[in-house]
Amino acid sequence: MTFKALVAGILAAPIAASAQSVADRLNDYPTAARADYVFACMVTNGQTREMLDRCSCSIDLIASILPYEQYEKAETVLSMRRVGGERMAFFKSAVLAENMVADLRRAQAEAEVVCFR
Repeated sequence: MTFKALVAGILAAPIAASAQSVADRLNDYPTAARADYVFACMVTNGQTREMLDRCSCSIDLIASILPYEQYEKAETVLSMRRVGGERMAFFKSAVLAENMVADLRRAQAEAEVVCFR
């Protein structure tokens, strides 16, 4: 291997790693999580081909805004709010929990504007 080829390979490595991390970030939602969202969305909005497209658009847009880890935490907070009891009061009133849910709600609102109008 020539010196030029070695240097070119070294310089290209961070660019490839950077591009890969962006792609990984945009595709960090597991397929099952995307499918769950689409199924629930279709149950709510109608089980038609048009709704399949719109609901798929919606989760793709949400995924482009929120990393999966944030999405998962917000969904957990929302599901815990549905459970009654004293222990669950944290999920209803904590500022951190409110912020997580607010971020998800903003992403969902953006997705609704883009995908359902």
